[in-house]
Amino acid sequence: MEATMQSKQQPQAKQFKTIPILVSLLLAGFIGMFSETALNVALSDLMTVLNITPTTAQWLTTAYLLTLGILVPISGLLLQWFTTRQLFVAALSFSIAGTFIAAMAPNFEFLLMARIVQAMGTALLLPLMFNTILVIIPPEKRGAAMGLIGLVIMVAPAIGPTIAGLLISNLSWHWIFWLSLPFLVIALICGILFMQNVSEVTKPKIDVLSIVLSSFGFGGIVYGFSSAGEESGWSSPKVIIAIAIGVIALVLFAIRQLTMKQPMINLRAFKFPMFTVGVLMIFICMMVILSSMLILPMYLQQGQGYSAFKAGLLLLPGGIINGLMSPLMGRLFDKYGPKWLVIPGLVVVAVSLWFFSSITATSTVIFVIVLHSALMIGISMIMMPAQTNGINQLPLEYYPDGTAIMNTLQQVAGAIGTALAVSIMTSGTKNYMKTVTDAADPSNVLAAFTHGVQNAFIFGMIMAVIGLIVAFFLKRVVIQHKSQAPMH
Repeated sequence: MEATMQSKQQPQAKQFKTIPILVSLLLAGFIGMFSETALNVALSDLMTVLNITPTTAQWLTTAYLLTLGILVPISGLLLQWFTTRQLFVAALSFSIAGTFIAAMAPNFEFLLMARIVQAMGTALLLPLMFNTILVIIPPEKRGAAMGLIGLVIMVAPAIGPTIAGLLISNLSWHWIFWLSLPFLVIALICGILFMQNVSEVTKPKIDVLSIVLSSFGFGGIVYGFSSAGEESGWSSPKVIIAIAIGVIALVLFAIRQLTMKQPMINLRAFKFPMFTVGVLMIFICMMVILSSMLILPMYLQQGQGYSAFKAGLLLLPGGIINGLMSPLMGRLFDKYGPKWLVIPGLVVVAVSLWFFSSITATSTVIFVIVLHSALMIGISMIMMPAQTNGINQLPLEYYPDGTAIMNTLQQVAGAIGTALAVSIMTSGTKNYMKTVTDAADPSNVLAAFTHGVQNAFIFGMIMAVIGLIVAFFLKRVVIQHKSQAPMH
């Protein structure tokens, strides 16, 4: 059975025009990630121009994450209902429409709507990209291919803030989107010309209740945690109710998936221990990276008084190093497996965050660049090896489910990580202010903010240590595509 499965798979893999397909996917993915992070640097500028509060501005990120949290779980189902070409064209069409609306946006409401439309494109594109690569690349070369994705996905967020800072200081925030638009159109044309249908359309039955439970579950948790970063914090009824609804809906969703013959997301993927460990590693890693990526630029701008452009420049070396390391890590993973990359990677991340927890207003530029670069090297050693090793253990028919689970939990981890970091930073700042006599003194305000930021980095370090404990359970997966599960 195994021999026939593999003999079926091999000639099929050779028929694909791998390079043009990869170029189309990676170009679209790069621009999606670029506009996602470029806007973060523009938030303080947008608050002034659009006359909105920080809490309102945060919704530009929250609405994006919320849309991803609701749509990505359904992607496994969409991959089985529509062809690769149809989904690619749909994803790019949403991205182009959203980017165009954002570039033209006269006010906050239009910009928020544009972010939701953009997120619909990203929600379709991310799982499609991973699933397509899993189908067209043979397992023994998969580490290098995932390393290439890592290069693209990590360089975009690295250069996003720098380019955004440059555009804001010379033109306006609208140009972040005008710059992205031609590249998205080129990616769409490449896709129309070269994209091939790689997955089988099986059109499984659509279970409306599963979609509703998944939307309330993931949506409730993302919304609840994102809202916790607002002024009212964790005690707000809105936060408590949203998280409670999310947890209840997710429990019901999980029960329903495990009792259905044709589940929307096949949670039996968690039967495979290395997939479960991989998911845990990705979850922890996304919490660490997104929380520190939010806190660090904020401190560089507000605590050390740098402009958006200079803060972006300081973070550029680390992001580029991370991107360049990804293909190298991919090759090392193909050769040596995950354990010898992930464990040292987590040690590097934990140590970097421990040093970051001593950051002050007088910390030097070199201190920030060296530590941020070390943090990024550590992240590149963890993300791709853990992800690829986990997916490799799944049988072929579980690929859409595995990619849907990993991509969904990345969005949820991002929302949880940033919310926890912001609330830890805020409470640390408030607690410090209670101990000072003159609350209006600027030096006390800065010291309180610094104290809050240091606490947020300690939280990141604790998460990395938890990840390190989990990493000791990692084992290299030997790929054997047996028919271990009923076909979708």
